[in-house]
Amino acid sequence: MTPQELKQTISSGLLSFPVTDFDAQGNFRAATYAQRLEWLAPYGASGLFAAGGTGEFFSLTHEDFSEVIKTAVNTCRGKVPILAGAGGPTRSAIAFAQEAQRLGAAGVLLLPHYLTEASPEGIAEHVAQVCASVQIGVIFYNRANSRLSAELLARLADRCPNLIGFKDGIGDIEPMLRIRRKLGDRFAYLGGLPTAEVYAAAYKALGVPVYSSAVFNFIPKTAMEFYRAIAADDHATVNRLIDNFFLPYLDIRNRRAGYAVSVVKAGARIVGRDAGPVRSPLTDLTGDESDKLATLIASLGPQ
Repeated sequence: MTPQELKQTISSGLLSFPVTDFDAQGNFRAATYAQRLEWLAPYGASGLFAAGGTGEFFSLTHEDFSEVIKTAVNTCRGKVPILAGAGGPTRSAIAFAQEAQRLGAAGVLLLPHYLTEASPEGIAEHVAQVCASVQIGVIFYNRANSRLSAELLARLADRCPNLIGFKDGIGDIEPMLRIRRKLGDRFAYLGGLPTAEVYAAAYKALGVPVYSSAVFNFIPKTAMEFYRAIAADDHATVNRLIDNFFLPYLDIRNRRAGYAVSVVKAGARIVGRDAGPVRSPLTDLTGDESDKLATLIASLGPQ
C-alpha cells in the first residue's frame, strides 16, 4: 500500500487501537493477540493501529514490538491494514518505523518523543527524519509535548511526501481549525483524544470526520453503530449512547491516571476477550470499578 493509498483508506471509516495481550507475568501473548485481531477485523474498521497508545507501546521492548507487529501483519493481511506505533527519541523512533516497514506494516503513527520538552523546530526535524527513514506513510500524533503549528506542518508537508496524516490528541479548537484550513486535503485528519466518541461530533464539524475508537476493543458493534450515527447526523442515537454509556464510562476512566488503557483491558476481559493485565507503571481497575463497567457493557446488549 503506497502512502497515498493509505491516506485514502484512513480518510473515512472507523479506526481502532487493539490492546496488546500479556500473560500473568506480563509477557507478550501472541496466540490470543492473533485471536483478538481475527475477532475484530470483520467488524469493518478501516485500519488497526498495532502497538499504539492503547496497545501500550510505551511499555514494549524492541523485541516485543517486533513480535506484536509481525503477529498483527500476518493475522490481518488481506483483511485490514496495520499501522504501527513508533515513538521515543529520534533514533529510537526511526528504528521502530524501519522495523514496522520491514515487517509489512502499511504505515506508522508517530507518537510523542516523551519527557524532554523540545522546540517546535526540533520536533519538526524529528518528524522529517523519521519520514525520510521509511517509504511507508507516516501520521503525526499531535499530543502532549509533541505539538506542531499549521505553519510548521505546511513546511513538513512540502518536505515529506510520505507524511500523510495528522492525528490530534490535544483538543484545542483554534489550532486544529487553522491546521485543517491551511493544509486542506494534503493530510488525512484523525481525532485522537482519549475516548474519541465524546468529541466526535465537534471534530466532524471542524472537518475531521474520522477518529480512532478504543472501545472497539470490547464493544465493536456499538462502536460501529456510534460511528455510523455520527456520519449520518443521527443525533438521537449519538445522544442515547453518550448519555447511557460514554459519560458513565468516563466516570470510571477518569478515576486514575492511565485508566484510559486500563479500562479498555478491563472491558476486553469482561466480554470474554481477556488481554491480561496492564504493564507497570499502569494499574488495573479495582474490582468495584470492573463491576460498574460490566453493568454498563451489559446494558448495551450482545456485541
